[in-house]
Amino acid sequence: MSDTRLVSPGPDGFLLRDNWSDLRQFRQMPEIDAQRLDKYRKERLRAAMRASDVAMCVLLSPISLRYAVDYNVYPLFQSHIPVTYLFMPVDGPLVLHAGLGNESTADVSRAGRPISFFEGGGELTENARLFADDIVQFLSEIGSTNRRVAIEYVNPSVTLALLQRGIEVIDAVDIAEGARVIKSADEVECIRWACAVAEHGIARMQASMGPGVTEVQLWGILNYTNLANMGGWHEGRMLASGPRINPWLQEATQRVIEPGDLVGFDTDMVGPFGYFCDVSRTFYYGDDRPTARQRQLYRHAYDELHANLKLIRPGVTMKDLQEKAWPVPEEFHEQAYTCLMHGVGMCDEYPQVKPIFRGPVAFEATLEAGMVVCVESYIGAVGERDGVKLEEQVLVTADGYELLSSYPFEDRLLD
Repeated sequence: MSDTRLVSPGPDGFLLRDNWSDLRQFRQMPEIDAQRLDKYRKERLRAAMRASDVAMCVLLSPISLRYAVDYNVYPLFQSHIPVTYLFMPVDGPLVLHAGLGNESTADVSRAGRPISFFEGGGELTENARLFADDIVQFLSEIGSTNRRVAIEYVNPSVTLALLQRGIEVIDAVDIAEGARVIKSADEVECIRWACAVAEHGIARMQASMGPGVTEVQLWGILNYTNLANMGGWHEGRMLASGPRINPWLQEATQRVIEPGDLVGFDTDMVGPFGYFCDVSRTFYYGDDRPTARQRQLYRHAYDELHANLKLIRPGVTMKDLQEKAWPVPEEFHEQAYTCLMHGVGMCDEYPQVKPIFRGPVAFEATLEAGMVVCVESYIGAVGERDGVKLEEQVLVTADGYELLSSYPFEDRLLD
């Protein structure tokens, strides 16, 4: 990591200045045992496959491909134009059918079938038949008589072709997501580093607020910091200021941030090593004291966040979390955040708990040591200008939780 200073002129004279050696003031980059990490992830997937009694999984999601064989080529392209897929048997070699690059920890790399419209066009039905033939042949190669195959997001033509060949098709999503729920020590270190990189970017964002700076320019600093440290992508550009911060879930624009504004953001960041940092803060921009209402909103969000953090421990069910959560005042119900808590790893993950006024929990799940979760709050009333978004990322431990995010809160909004 070099110590060179980067200066990039932008609109309105805005300059992005950064010294990448500053990142080491946050935390030393971890030494990850890549082989141990890879072994753990494969074992988790195969254990989930055995529990579902399947012969193999066919994985297409870029998250699943990264988790299973550390495949990280054009992941956003792969998310909507699947040109690479993995045959992962319970027992036998992992075969990557690579449409772009083939760098991975799979045992074998082969050419794939054009199962996307981008590549296959009007020949999807015939290509699906050939794809089904490949699976039948692969089961024969590994000596499996089990005809249960789990597969991720595919065209209906693929499912139909497999059924016609006598394959029982089941959904691989719960297998892949279930495998990722419990993190190894190496995965936790990856997440710590993602949070350190994100918080370095957050500090640069906060320091860069000034006359003429726009929302999207601030957001670009976080994105730049992530990319410059070998991170991936952001799920959105979730940064809003002033009258755009309420309601929440508005992406960054060219609006110029003005004195007296609240500036809220959510990192939603696939960071280095492919692991996620999902942290939110709300800043105050200006020399004057924040208004009484701004401070009240911030205090509510802060109290909700910390009250719900105290509920995090092994053995707590999603129903318990929902019922015991901080009671959000009714005036904030309509625009409250979509969930109180959710899992996180390589992306936002299972499980998720919505506020009780949004309906009952949709599934049975219990917090376990080794899970990583995010606790969320958004406080903003209908018809008002301001709102506050806060979020922390934590590791569930044997006796409670450990904060993985550490960026400080706004003292001016807490006094």
